[in-house]
Amino acid sequence: MITKIHHVGIVVRSADEALKFYRDALGLPVTADKVVEDQGVRGVLLQIGNSEIELIEPTRTDTGVYRFLESRGEGMHHICFETDDVEAELEAAKQKGIQVIDEKPRRGLAGMICFLHPKSNHGVLVEFAQPLPEGH
Repeated sequence: MITKIHHVGIVVRSADEALKFYRDALGLPVTADKVVEDQGVRGVLLQIGNSEIELIEPTRTDTGVYRFLESRGEGMHHICFETDDVEAELEAAKQKGIQVIDEKPRRGLAGMICFLHPKSNHGVLVEFAQPLPEGH
């Protein structure tokens, strides 16, 4: 079951530069800062209430995030919904005819994750995340 908005993902050229606004000016605490090698990104999560903002900086030029940045510039990339069963949410989406990017959940910064294709979601990239017991 979807329980809340887990985070909003924002693509940036430099997470360090973006932190000057989100962390330093707004005072949002960093809850995770990690390079996810298989995705070719550095992700930084900042807490705001019961949700987070994820800054996404591409670390390679062969990724979708890099292509997004080059074609659209910095800005909102995706919305992530938290669930207690990411596999069930993904299967339910497929059964409803929603085009998916991931055929099965995979490990990500927010836990076990999967993405739904923006073509099925009015142009918005949607992520489902099931946080892991050990946290980020």
